[in-house]
Amino acid sequence: MIEQRLVASDELSSADLDAMRALFAAAWDGGFSGDDWDHTFGGVHVLRSVDGELVSHGAVAGRTLWLNERALRVGYLEAVATWPRHQGHGHGTAVVEELDRIVRESYELGGLSTGRRSFYERLGWLAWRGPLAVRTHGGDLPTPFEGGGVFVLPTPRVPNPDLDAPLVCDERSGDDW
Repeated sequence: MIEQRLVASDELSSADLDAMRALFAAAWDGGFSGDDWDHTFGGVHVLRSVDGELVSHGAVAGRTLWLNERALRVGYLEAVATWPRHQGHGHGTAVVEELDRIVRESYELGGLSTGRRSFYERLGWLAWRGPLAVRTHGGDLPTPFEGGGVFVLPTPRVPNPDLDAPLVCDERSGDDW
């Protein structure tokens, strides 16, 4: 039996957190840092289980991105993962489709950083082509190494973002994007 739950970060149980840690360890083979873990919280999570076992997860957390110097409230996808043995069965797609619905209803734009371009492109996410930077206390610092991996999801509030314009993210620990 498949169950999909929407849970706020502060309502996750210790069993949910343990299952998430195990999933992330399997999905990223040690590539999920403490900063990545911290970025996962502060919003809502979609937890998809099969027969009581967590098989896929994704979260959306609020961030500020500046598009052409216009501050936007962005629903930023974090920690989207599916157990390797459950990949290819639509679980990740179902989780992201629910996250996309939340982004479209509650935010001005969606954002994420990924190495899995084709997965997100087929779900309507658009690769950012313009210059990228992070906003720091000392000014905006270019992040050209992120090129090709940053994606946005248009919403009714920003239906046609200029993909060639400068896009700046707020500073945070670990990976900026």
